[in-house]
Amino acid sequence: MFRIISALALALGLSVASASAVADTVKLADNAPDSYTVVKGDTLWDISGKFLKHPWLWPQVWRLNREQIKNPHWIYPGQTIYLDRSGPYLTTTPPSGDGGTVKLKPQVRAEDLSPIASVPLHRIEPFLSRPLFVSENDLAGSATIVASDDNRLLNGPGDTIFARNVTAGVSDWQIYRRAQPLKDPVTNELLGYEAAYLGSARVVQDGSPATLEVTSVQREVNAGDRMLPAGKQEIMSYVPHAPDRKVEARIVKVHDGIQYTGKYSIVTISAGRAAGLEPGHVLAIYRTRGDAKYDMDGKNETIALPEERYGALFVFRVFDRVAYALVVESGGPVKVADAVRQP
Repeated sequence: MFRIISALALALGLSVASASAVADTVKLADNAPDSYTVVKGDTLWDISGKFLKHPWLWPQVWRLNREQIKNPHWIYPGQTIYLDRSGPYLTTTPPSGDGGTVKLKPQVRAEDLSPIASVPLHRIEPFLSRPLFVSENDLAGSATIVASDDNRLLNGPGDTIFARNVTAGVSDWQIYRRAQPLKDPVTNELLGYEAAYLGSARVVQDGSPATLEVTSVQREVNAGDRMLPAGKQEIMSYVPHAPDRKVEARIVKVHDGIQYTGKYSIVTISAGRAAGLEPGHVLAIYRTRGDAKYDMDGKNETIALPEERYGALFVFRVFDRVAYALVVESGGPVKVADAVRQP
């Protein structure tokens, strides 16, 4: 239990868009409530959808500055969010109701300060910290297991392994094996390699090679497998927001070994940091309808049909040339080669 001053923080550094500009782009959800009290288990996407038809437009109606919008650690269970329909705006301060000014006073509240996540964390936790994707540069710089104690072919927890290129001072490592290449489904350009996560190890003695103890395994660990420093799990507290610049990408892979997927599934897309993506970005999904043959009225034509927008992705982990995203809206099966771009 902690104590926070909530309302006073909202009175400072506010950045308010004009009501007319917001109204041009934001549409309220059908039967949008006047207020909603956040409960444990809510996600920012769920809360956005209660008020807005398009949840990723939430930052446009919050009376907050950009950094607060991107990293909203002030949203917790027990807080009430109000809808001011004059904007529309969303705020944690009740609207005055008469067009006047509401005087903000510091309010001290004791509560469990576990921030509200953007999307269901249990869906994406396995993808947050493991080395899911490696580039050619990653491969060149990876540590490599060169031998094991007693020349074991298979190694498990408690076994000793030896590896070269282990950075001195880094104690915890993740073991992986290069899996299949990831290629752009349209251009066939190599983006990098999926990494098959094998387990973890901890350095017990620096050197060349270094000595490590295997601490966990999900698959057998052998000589020739690679290692990268263990990453820290990212805190998923970003409000959904659209990219600031144009993004053109494709779905490269649908996870879980299936060809098609739907809502709350994980996909890999062919754009990352180099394209300006960051965790919290929302992208729309488009399906190509293909061509239609028209051979009536004495004509024989091939007509390219327009794309169909049918869903949305929430980006939660970004590498240089690819990103991992959760399907948060889907009006049909999501498949490899479908296009993704700004909503």
